Amino acid sequence: MVGTRAEVEVGPIAHGGFCVARLDGRAVFVRHSLPGERVVIEVTEGATGDTFWRADAVEVLSASPDRVPAPCPYAGPDACGGCDFQHVSRGRQRSLKGEVVSEQLRRLAGLDVAVTVEQVPGDDEGLRWRTRQRYVERPDGGKAMRKHRSHELVPVDECLLEAPHGPRHVAMGIDFEVADGGFWQVHPGAPDALVEAVLGVLDPQPGESALDLYAGVGLFARFLQDRVGESGRVVAVEGDRRASRLSITNAPGIEATAGDVGEVLAASYDGAFDLVVLDPPREGAKRTVVEQVVARTPRAVAYVACDPAALARDVAIFAEHGYALVSLRAFDVFPMTHHVECVALLAPR
Repeated sequence: MVGTRAEVEVGPIAHGGFCVARLDGRAVFVRHSLPGERVVIEVTEGATGDTFWRADAVEVLSASPDRVPAPCPYAGPDACGGCDFQHVSRGRQRSLKGEVVSEQLRRLAGLDVAVTVEQVPGDDEGLRWRTRQRYVERPDGGKAMRKHRSHELVPVDECLLEAPHGPRHVAMGIDFEVADGGFWQVHPGAPDALVEAVLGVLDPQPGESALDLYAGVGLFARFLQDRVGESGRVVAVEGDRRASRLSITNAPGIEATAGDVGEVLAASYDGAFDLVVLDPPREGAKRTVVEQVVARTPRAVAYVACDPAALARDVAIFAEHGYALVSLRAFDVFPMTHHVECVALLAPR
């Protein structure tokens, strides 16, 4: 019941920024805790008949050695809900994220993969990296953030994740044009890290053909085109028409089509492609798109994923069609939060 307090032993990390504890046989998803701690929880969501409850750790009775003071005064129970891991040392944040990715691959794809989450340059000890920051404006003109899973506001002076400058649309030393409000990675180190990872696993060769799906403004298409050269071919498919138009500007020489990825693939580009880049939204590519991809018999697929559960579900679908997970890299481009970005290589068995 909401407001109930109890002592619990905290169990493993789970996907979503919380750890799992047990209370009277019921799973409790506990924020602001760490595996192995003994804490007092306060239930924030749940009723008597529910199979699980949500709770905050409001008192730490036995602390993990990885617990640190939160740098932000607005982090913690009953405060701003933007950060999950301000109370966790930087190294342990990354290892927790790796455990989550491994657990999702094991549970949803039946794979046993050890995952190391790599630090990327461009933040200040996990702070000052968010180049696009939105606040809620209070009636008095001040700034606020929302509480976790709530519309309730927390007045703030500033968010410590906010970068000292706005987005710089640069990757590998090249400027990209992005529409106002258009998508671009918010961590300044993310574009270079992801491009290097994708090119590293695909190893594009002159004359090859590549299909860049959910291509945005052409981040990957630009560098694929450079590698395959004039004798090669790069096709970029993107749902947002503004971004699709800009991809032609940002990646001269590519072919660009705007439209739903599944619908475009069902109607066109049905020949074979050597390489595919998949960078879907948080919900993943899903079965229809995965099956369209494998129908084009690529020698390699680079899957860029911001949600490990969606990645694992799609990896399992690829496996049904003879494509195995060959390698996986993970990047800490969202420090202090539970989010993690992965680049997976899938190839025919």
